[in-house]
Amino acid sequence: MLIVIAVLLLLLLLTAPGMWVQYVLRRHSGHRQDFPGTGGEMARHLLNNLQLDDVKVETTDQGDHYDPHAKAVRLTTDKFEGKTLTAVVVAAHEVGHALQHARGESMFRMRQGLALLAFGLQRLAPVALLLAPLLAFVTPAASRWALLVAIVAMLINTLVHLITLPVEVDASFGKALPMLREGEYLDQADMLKAHSILRAAAFTYVAGSLASLLNVWRWLRYLRR
Repeated sequence: MLIVIAVLLLLLLLTAPGMWVQYVLRRHSGHRQDFPGTGGEMARHLLNNLQLDDVKVETTDQGDHYDPHAKAVRLTTDKFEGKTLTAVVVAAHEVGHALQHARGESMFRMRQGLALLAFGLQRLAPVALLLAPLLAFVTPAASRWALLVAIVAMLINTLVHLITLPVEVDASFGKALPMLREGEYLDQADMLKAHSILRAAAFTYVAGSLASLLNVWRWLRYLRR
């Protein structure tokens, strides 16, 4: 019974942040007649103010993000075209990443480098996991080396998750909120709501880091047998 309760609590811990952030984003996605522009227009305005005229603002169907290789802030259609608090706040957050890139901030650069390494290792990890039981028939040592390769790939992915959290927090609270406050784009009530939107979004990365750590721990236990 205790094991069942522990599993249920773990599942709740992993899924609740994502459900919460979706609820918060939907809650503040109502059309605002008092807003002078859309999320896309806000992103363009903030980039121009920061003299980042070479950074593009584009629509995407792959989730809101900043692409450092293309130097583009990409927003989903509802945020690019929407006059909503969620659209404006998310646009400011992604501009925050563009500012991190332009300043060459160390944590941002580190995350980008590790993300590229993790992408390559993630392609190798499934092959290593498939080979591990086959190699066990040849020699246990080779099987363990294959598992070790897969675990190293998972560790790099976990490290990316852990570094992503402070990078996201800085883009939100070190970049986006000050830009919104200093530009006086939102009144006091909306600033409080903007804070809650960004705080909720940060928890999705907490959940991602926890899930990644649990996955590595599970395989490390297997390797020690």
